[in-house]
Amino acid sequence: MDRDFLIDLFYDFGPVTIRRMFSGFGISVDGTNFALALRSGLYFRADQQTIPQFEAEGSAPFQYQTRVKTVTVNSYWQLPARLFDDSEELSVWARAALDAAQRAASRKRPRAKKQVAKKAARKTATTRKKPARKNNLASSRPSERKRTPRRGP
Repeated sequence: MDRDFLIDLFYDFGPVTIRRMFSGFGISVDGTNFALALRSGLYFRADQQTIPQFEAEGSAPFQYQTRVKTVTVNSYWQLPARLFDDSEELSVWARAALDAAQRAASRKRPRAKKQVAKKAARKTATTRKKPARKNNLASSRPSERKRTPRRGP
C-alpha cells in the first residue's frame, strides 16, 4: 500500500495524517493513531467493544514473527478485505477504530504535575555545566601561581 492509495481509501472518512512507520504507515487524526498500513495489510485499532466485529468478519489480530516466537498485538486487527470496496462502511469502521484509540488514550494515567516538575529539574541539573574552578597552585605557568611569603628566621 502506498500513500496515495491510503489517501483515496480514507477520502470519505475525512482528513487523516499518514506518517512513515516501521515497514508501512501510521494513520491518525489529531495525533491519535488509529490504523496501521503494513506490508501484511491494513489494521485498525480495536478494544473490547470492537473486537467482536472483527471476529465476526473472520479477521485476526496483528502478528509478527521474532526469532523465538510469534507476537500477537491484540490492539490492532486486520481490516476485512470486503471493506476496501465499500468506502461508506470503511468510514464507519474507521470511526469505531478512532473511538477505540481515544478510549485507550483516556485510560492512560496522566502524570502528576510534581513528577513532571521533578523530572524537568533533574534534567536541567544534569545538563548544566559546572563552572571551571580556579586553582592557582595547580597552574602550569609559574607567573600564575599564587605565591605565599616565606616566614623564617
